Amino acid sequence: MSETEYKSDYVQLLNQALESGSLYQVRQMIKTLPAAGIAHLLESSPPKARSVLWQLLDKGAEGEVIQYLNEDLQGVFLSEYDAAEVAELAIGLEPDDLADILQQLPQQVAAEVLQAMDEQDRQRVETVLSHDEDTAGGLMNTDTITVRKGHTVELVLRYLRRHDEIPEMTDNIHVVNRQDMFLGILPLRELLVSDPVTLVMDVMRTDIEAIPVSMPAEQVAQLFEQNDWVSAPVVDENGKLVGRITIDDVVDVIRDSTEHSLMSMAGLDEEDDTFAPVMKTARRRAVWLGVNLVAAALAALVIYAFQDVVDQLVYLAVLMPIVANMGGVAGTQTLTLVIRSIALGHISPSNSAWLVIRELNVAMLNGLVWAVGMGLIAMFWYGDLLLALIAGAAMMFNIVSAALAGAWLPLFLRRVNLDPALAGSVVLHTFTDSIGFFAVLVLAQVFYL
Repeated sequence: MSETEYKSDYVQLLNQALESGSLYQVRQMIKTLPAAGIAHLLESSPPKARSVLWQLLDKGAEGEVIQYLNEDLQGVFLSEYDAAEVAELAIGLEPDDLADILQQLPQQVAAEVLQAMDEQDRQRVETVLSHDEDTAGGLMNTDTITVRKGHTVELVLRYLRRHDEIPEMTDNIHVVNRQDMFLGILPLRELLVSDPVTLVMDVMRTDIEAIPVSMPAEQVAQLFEQNDWVSAPVVDENGKLVGRITIDDVVDVIRDSTEHSLMSMAGLDEEDDTFAPVMKTARRRAVWLGVNLVAAALAALVIYAFQDVVDQLVYLAVLMPIVANMGGVAGTQTLTLVIRSIALGHISPSNSAWLVIRELNVAMLNGLVWAVGMGLIAMFWYGDLLLALIAGAAMMFNIVSAALAGAWLPLFLRRVNLDPALAGSVVLHTFTDSIGFFAVLVLAQVFYL
């Protein structure tokens, strides 16, 4: 049984227990789940079941669970707590996770939560909150272990033994000077196998470049992927060590980026709650539907402008959607490829022109093939050679135009600081529909009537 099937069966069993009122059984089942599993269960349950499940959680588990929930659901549960309760719930959370949670609260409540925390924890969280959440500073954890390069391995080991525990996912110890300037890393594997009298400077690595605190989160994820890092140091603009980023936070960035690209094409938010109230969901989707209505109306204006042509050649109404749809598909293929390449960092000013030319060549080849196919279909349906040539030429023109738009549009949107995944799809489909209709109608007016 796959993990997905297992989770699905577990959700079904728990919901059946809830419906039957077997709350003791539900509580016992919840206790067997890790925090991430409980969060998945909450996200997979309808609102009424969620409320019951949350009340059945042990008080000490609430903080662990809430950090794994999507932002919408975090907001729902946190709204039921006052500042003191949120501060208690936050005990034991990493500063970066707590910062994410505080950003879901009203500013005044978040400030009260910070005031309720002890000074050291408050300073750590405030350090993370001072940076944009989509940068390395917003991802980092300020809990780090540092040593000096003049220390011996034996001294470092004694220093580590004084800690009750070391931060999670610690694979390296950071080496700094007296001003906390980052100098390099001491891998734990080197520490464990080195002679006790060996100096840190003799086994440390200095070829590791620290991540600037202002680096965008997606670039951080690319570096982790390229270098197979488990963790990486973060430095400020002066080279001072301010924290570290671990792979679990990078996995969240990659997942969020993937969900964002997928959901944005439909005008949805990656944090949308699957079981959110109907009115709330309807309001969110209404805006995007309105945008698409305007876009469709703009495309329809092309047909309106050539109403006389459509009246005289009614069967053009059959051919136009085919031409427009094929252009939309071709454009979407190119658009998706370019958006993916942008996300992976494969596109730069030096190669973007080459990519556009390549996509045009691909479109011309496919356009020629499917122009012939479109012409044969029109010939088979209507037995009119001229009409078949018009349909084929319109198909060729629209596919090439769509590919050009699909390649150029995301590059342009990125340059003007707009999200290509969000705006690209609706603009592209409006363009391909309009061009497809226009090509068929103009060619028919010029050569047929």
